[in-house]
Amino acid sequence: MDTHLHHDNVTHKEEHLKSSEALRDIVIGMSDGLTVPFALAAGLSGAVESTSIIVIAGIAEVAAGSIAMGLGGYLAGKTEQDHYNSELKREYYEVDNLRHLEIEETKDFFANIGLSKELQEKATEEIAQDKNRWVDFMMKYELGLEKPDPKRATKSAMNIGLSYVVGGLVPLSPYFFADSPIEALTISVIVTLICLFVFGFFKSRITGINPWIGALRVMLIGALAAGAAFAVAKLFEG
Repeated sequence: MDTHLHHDNVTHKEEHLKSSEALRDIVIGMSDGLTVPFALAAGLSGAVESTSIIVIAGIAEVAAGSIAMGLGGYLAGKTEQDHYNSELKREYYEVDNLRHLEIEETKDFFANIGLSKELQEKATEEIAQDKNRWVDFMMKYELGLEKPDPKRATKSAMNIGLSYVVGGLVPLSPYFFADSPIEALTISVIVTLICLFVFGFFKSRITGINPWIGALRVMLIGALAAGAAFAVAKLFEG
């Protein structure tokens, strides 16, 4: 349970959470954007002779994938808002109708952070004088819920969708210029694996994982997905 009550600490935490949410969206969109179109293009390269077919299919997949991923991010953001509003309404009801229980829960919180019985009484009495402040306090420290950004759902959809598009164009870009699917695939493999390695490196550094291990893991996942798609296409072609 977070018990940092100092204003500066709270402000710093809120900024950190907002940046983490945007970063999480970008990671989700970019991860799938680099991997799924890469596997699709690799699979088609083993089955067709025309790069234009792969380009059309790849663009269609990127468009559909970005919309689907963006919609998923939007729904997740709306669900978070709905959950917070539902709990907020319930907390107001409890403060109005079950005041004695809320007072005991508030005292329990202060007891858990080591305040004496006298200070528990004083702190609870002080915070209970303002209903809105009391409810906000209980939402954060009893339920562990931060007030979500009302624009979070839209931002999440945009972040994830655009990241998917950017990631998806990386493995597809060689097919715009190469003459044959195998030639384009060769370039795509090199470019995409490098991008996956770099992406995995920075993602792992941010999340606290060993960056080299994380980079290799992300790159290998992408390589395995593309290799499997290419092998299946060749198998069915044969």
